[in-house]
Amino acid sequence: MHPLLDEFEKTCAERMDQPAACDPSLALDFKSFRAVACGLAAQIESQSEQPRVGILAPTSSACAAAIFACWYAGKTPVPLNFLLAPEELAKIVRDAGLDLIVTIERFAPAVEKTGLKLLQLSARSLIPGRRAAPEAAFEDVAVLLYTSGTSGDPKGVCLTFRNLLENAHACIQHARISPEQVFLSVLPQFHSFGFTVMTVAPLLLGATGHYLPRFSPVAVASTIAEKGVSVFIAIPSMYAVLANMKKADRDTYASITLAVCGGEPLPPRVAAAFFERFGVQLLEGYGLTETSPVVSLNTPWAFRAGSVGMTLPGIEITAVDESGATLPAGKDGELLIRGHCVMQGYHNKPDATAAMLRDGALWTGDIGHVDADGFVFITGRAKDMMIVGGENVYPVEIENVLMEHAAVAEAAVVGMTDEVRGELPLAFVILKQDLTTDETELRNFCRARLAGFKVPREIRFAKDLPRGPTGKILKRALKG
Repeated sequence: MHPLLDEFEKTCAERMDQPAACDPSLALDFKSFRAVACGLAAQIESQSEQPRVGILAPTSSACAAAIFACWYAGKTPVPLNFLLAPEELAKIVRDAGLDLIVTIERFAPAVEKTGLKLLQLSARSLIPGRRAAPEAAFEDVAVLLYTSGTSGDPKGVCLTFRNLLENAHACIQHARISPEQVFLSVLPQFHSFGFTVMTVAPLLLGATGHYLPRFSPVAVASTIAEKGVSVFIAIPSMYAVLANMKKADRDTYASITLAVCGGEPLPPRVAAAFFERFGVQLLEGYGLTETSPVVSLNTPWAFRAGSVGMTLPGIEITAVDESGATLPAGKDGELLIRGHCVMQGYHNKPDATAAMLRDGALWTGDIGHVDADGFVFITGRAKDMMIVGGENVYPVEIENVLMEHAAVAEAAVVGMTDEVRGELPLAFVILKQDLTTDETELRNFCRARLAGFKVPREIRFAKDLPRGPTGKILKRALKG
């Protein structure tokens, strides 16, 4: 009995000839996908003596097949961030105890530097095979996903088969997704959303998944229009780019029924612009790698602007004060999460696990509240919070105001040390093309909308900002 593969095989039997995983270079129906995964599994089994196998590949059908191949081989996949520096990659390889990395030709030199064996995804390796699913238990670790979080220290998040299955099922139930839905993923599969929501969930459901190796607004728009994509998940900055595309209209996105947004706060202006141009409502959600990942999500039938929606079935969110006491509805505090989605722990890091998992709850470090109707609101992050002259200030509030300015494309706010007031807000701003403003104008704009102590003391203009693999701004790099 295998908790995940048994369900997948049942889906394959029912949806055998339906498209399963498609990208610009490889399209597989469910029968072919299973056969290719089994063929890769035999190669993995013959080359690896360790319980975990690395996967270094762009978002693709082949990467999806490699993930399932690891499970058919009785191994735990470790999807690796191909944007990492060699030293960072080597640190993860050592921590995970890998001896084999499944990769593509372009990334082969990086793998060779690690000294590990490599299995290259190509026409020679993507060959059909046959094998039975191995034995596994619900509480076995299904995937090791590395996240640096806010500390910069990579931590391997151990997610079990129960975590993946329950979160995939909860997403499908909450968002009312059917096998006839067509997914499009541009999020990397080493990212929890790209792994669970855009790879595992559609393949278990029997839906079709299209993959693009990188975010290209033209490719996204054309794929949605040509393939009849109905489910699309992206981060706010991607939606901002799509909203400004000249060669796109309402017909381009007419097939979309679920346009989900996550990874970072959604500026209201971006949501408004997307809806105004295309008639598509962006549905903001919330999740963490440590929660498999989805915790809450707005839906067309249960939507509240400014919130990240209601929790998925089987998940509970509460806001607590510093003593851990539950706060009343509408009162901000640190958000605690309980339920089937919560990770098993961090690989080889018992202290970090104990700090994050307490009394059966995951302490997120995120600040927010749940309103009387059950909608979740994120107002900041405990570690991002600044204390300005004794007052708590959350960067997201200032960022949202800056983003309201007509000339501002993106904004990020961090704390800068001040001998008198402890900290002061420091803003980094990217301007829209062909539009201008200056620091004085932006400070006055903020002053009209924020308390004086929240107005950025300094505003720096930039052409770009340091980003993680999904495009999310890395604030810890701005503090350096």
